[in-house]
Amino acid sequence: MTNSALQATCTPFEHCLGIIRQASVEILLMLGVRISEGKDPRWFLEQLDQARLNLGGWGVVARRLQMNDAQLSQFTLRLRHLQQSVPQYENGQDVSENQLISALRFVASLEQLRQQQPILKYQTEIAPVEPDAQMRAQRQLRALELILKSLIAKVWPDQHPLNSFLKQHFGGERLRRWLKLGEGHDALDGMMFSELALMVVDKKLFVRHFSDIFNDTSVLMSFVEPRITLRMFLDDCRLSRNCVIAQQPLTSVQLLLLEYQYRQITHPVQRAFEERRTRINPASYLESDEAMVRQFWQAAKQKDEQTGGDKQEIADSIDPPEKRAKRTAEEREQLISGMLWVAVGVMVLVISLGAFWLFTSPSPQASSGQSVEIVQEEPRRDAPTAREAVTRMGITWDAFNMRAAIERNDTRVTSLFLQGGMDWRLAWTEPAFAAGNTEVLRLLLRYPSQMSESKPCRQFMTSLSHAMLNGTSLTSLHKSYLQSFCSVPAVIARQQYDLEQAELRVRAQPSSENKKWQKIHAELYDAIN
Repeated sequence: MTNSALQATCTPFEHCLGIIRQASVEILLMLGVRISEGKDPRWFLEQLDQARLNLGGWGVVARRLQMNDAQLSQFTLRLRHLQQSVPQYENGQDVSENQLISALRFVASLEQLRQQQPILKYQTEIAPVEPDAQMRAQRQLRALELILKSLIAKVWPDQHPLNSFLKQHFGGERLRRWLKLGEGHDALDGMMFSELALMVVDKKLFVRHFSDIFNDTSVLMSFVEPRITLRMFLDDCRLSRNCVIAQQPLTSVQLLLLEYQYRQITHPVQRAFEERRTRINPASYLESDEAMVRQFWQAAKQKDEQTGGDKQEIADSIDPPEKRAKRTAEEREQLISGMLWVAVGVMVLVISLGAFWLFTSPSPQASSGQSVEIVQEEPRRDAPTAREAVTRMGITWDAFNMRAAIERNDTRVTSLFLQGGMDWRLAWTEPAFAAGNTEVLRLLLRYPSQMSESKPCRQFMTSLSHAMLNGTSLTSLHKSYLQSFCSVPAVIARQQYDLEQAELRVRAQPSSENKKWQKIHAELYDAIN
């Protein structure tokens, strides 16, 4: 990255840090933590956790900030991601584009929080908005939608196979709605932005059809893999798109975030076009006059009013429709009639048996001084499933919200995710171990079969060994995790080799650090052997 590019990222990044420091003072004061000056994101995260302990839970924190569980999870997750992207920062330090995007995403969350809690007065403007910035943003958002449609149409160039796929994976009812809304009975034209994005970022579809396009390692690396990064960026674009449809001008933070995210999303597609691997040319979608752009957004607003708005965040994968077909009115009538006759028969049988028992059984003798208490149980109600319970709490069913619940020691939400069959990863436990969240860590151990990380032990044991080098003790909980997931021959052999190498280093150079490493490797080896 050139010096000019570094300067272009350093200046807004430092501005973002200033906004976060100012906002942290007001937010913490509202949560009962009085401080005179804000510091870095890691300090803010620690203070939020302390406020949670003081108030008795994240639920109280959410109520004071006028947020629901899902919004608070997203808020803390974005702050944690920023802290992990930039562990330490000094003025003038080089800042990557991904680090700036992490800062802008969290400042966008601060903007949303200020709108929900009017008591907060901190400012979030980064720079004056240029006159043509709003129109440029509208062109970019329009281009993204057209690119998504083109990517999908490339996989299904004919309407019939596309409609068959949509009916199979989304259901006939949704397909009929899309065909009705779409111009010329085009299902893609009737879909919302989040639904189009889901067709690209779905786990199976992405690997099968789109991974060869989005394989550019220079972009879409903010999260663990390009697909997840693409999904998160497109969901941010969905929020900006909703503002445009509502005729609300985008803030300077939203405009700058959209600028960088649009560049990262379209860069791999543009590169594929230049290499003649695709006919989709993102640059051509920006070359449109103002009248065409306004016409596009007018049609988008009409569709938004008909569908009720694009309010759900982009899902991680396509949920299959209900497999059982709905009964016809005639079938329902026959079923109800049959059930009524069965109920009448059961009732007659119960009355007959009850009368027989009443006249043949001896009357019970009540002991003196004691009264017989009759307890009538309440009728049993069908309890909601774990997934339904999470949805009713306003939390989207995806791995990011589960990871956020683990990191904030929320055993209630984590337990629902686990009961619903959500997989988890051993790497997610590192912040929980660092924070001492023993409750959620013990909970995860009850679901070892849902730990889906294929080779988790190298990273887990490396992080643990460095923590032990800095003074962390190997607890019984650490040992339980090591025995549950790392007591396999390959890991034991590798740890034995590491121990032998550490012993050789001590013999060659018996320094205190080498002896400490030898002790650490020995403890880890004993724990898994």
